[in-house]
Amino acid sequence: MEMNFYAILVAALSTLLVGFVWYGPLFGKAWMAENGFSEEELKQGSMVKIFGLTFVFSIFLAMLMQILCIHQFGPLGMIGGPDFIETAKPSYAAFMADYGDSFRTFKHGALHGFMSGLFLALPLVGINGLFERKSWKYIFIHTGYWIVVMTIMGAIVCGWV
Repeated sequence: MEMNFYAILVAALSTLLVGFVWYGPLFGKAWMAENGFSEEELKQGSMVKIFGLTFVFSIFLAMLMQILCIHQFGPLGMIGGPDFIETAKPSYAAFMADYGDSFRTFKHGALHGFMSGLFLALPLVGINGLFERKSWKYIFIHTGYWIVVMTIMGAIVCGWV
């Protein structure tokens, strides 16, 4: 079981594409109002730095999504990783023979991505938002984005066999 780096790159790219729509025509004005931003303020700053680092961080997240969405990474971790496949006990080979491609669908990955967004993004964004004294609208705009993105990422990394 190796990481699919093409799937990781495409999943990472999805954060930018969804963000373009989410923080643009869908919720852009509400997001700007909740943050007190003007359009002039948003044009300031280094877009290369912002989008470049966003893509790098999204690669990290996509790598994690493979581990969260693909069940076969669990047994691989139990034997010590890919370097130990040759020396693993016969039960590992038997498990992979029986279940090697099981649950490797876009639908299954989307489910795990959605659950990851709900049970990771909501608490993380919610806790930060509460301490920063942000509104529930702010929290739900960001959490909604992450739930959608993680659902898409999960589908991509799990279903791209």
